[in-house]
Amino acid sequence: MTAVQSPSGDDSDSIEELLATIGSSSAAELSDATAAGASSEPPADTYWRLSRTPLTSLVFTLPLVLAYEGGVLLLGRGSPRNGADVWLRQLLDALGFGSYFLLPVLTVVGLLAWHHVEHDRWRFSPGVLAGMAAECLLWAVALIAIARLQDRLWPLAAAAGQEGVFSRLIAFCGAGLYEEVLFRLLLLPAIAWVFARVGMAEPRAALGGLVVSSLLFSAAHYVGPLGDNFNPYSFTFRAIAGLFFAGLFLGRGFGIAAGTHAVYDMLVGLG
Repeated sequence: MTAVQSPSGDDSDSIEELLATIGSSSAAELSDATAAGASSEPPADTYWRLSRTPLTSLVFTLPLVLAYEGGVLLLGRGSPRNGADVWLRQLLDALGFGSYFLLPVLTVVGLLAWHHVEHDRWRFSPGVLAGMAAECLLWAVALIAIARLQDRLWPLAAAAGQEGVFSRLIAFCGAGLYEEVLFRLLLLPAIAWVFARVGMAEPRAALGGLVVSSLLFSAAHYVGPLGDNFNPYSFTFRAIAGLFFAGLFLGRGFGIAAGTHAVYDMLVGLG
């Protein structure tokens, strides 16, 4: 995982087991793995397997990195930034690493290191990237449907944003990228590991990481001078969205989770 160093030995293995408890492979992947084991050949490069690899996730999310960081530079470094981006940079500053471009570099290097640890082949397919874009759109539409269902059960008008279209697009790219890095790639496995270390059974520790990281994701939207005013409606939906993105992260990989997050924000924010 990016920038999170787990203790060596059994502790590292326990994190993988925790995530595997609730992030099991799809039926297609299990079938591929069984066939590979029987024939002693590498698993087939199906869409469902390739789209989950860290290398493919990196290639797929690289446009978000370039769009967000490039957009912020064009708007000026003093322009409003995504909260997760700010907090990650503040953490790096506190550790003595204040270089402006260090965070995107660490994100890229972290995904490459994750791919290496997973022992996946160093290849990706442009066709898979196109499929991932379509899949993200479908998942984003599904989340919009959930939002509309909640609105019918618990109606509350949402305030429209006042920023320009370009500024909002840049913000949506940053949210899709760095909020997924912080809350899914870093906090979810870290919280699950802490729960396991204090004696919680693995399934409950994994579920606890899923729920707590989603609640923190929702609460983060009300922090700081640019945060929203708290209300139960938006907090509840954002917690549901956090669970939704966490499920995508565990089941479909970082690239799909980040892409869906960004596409959802764009559809809602620019619609």
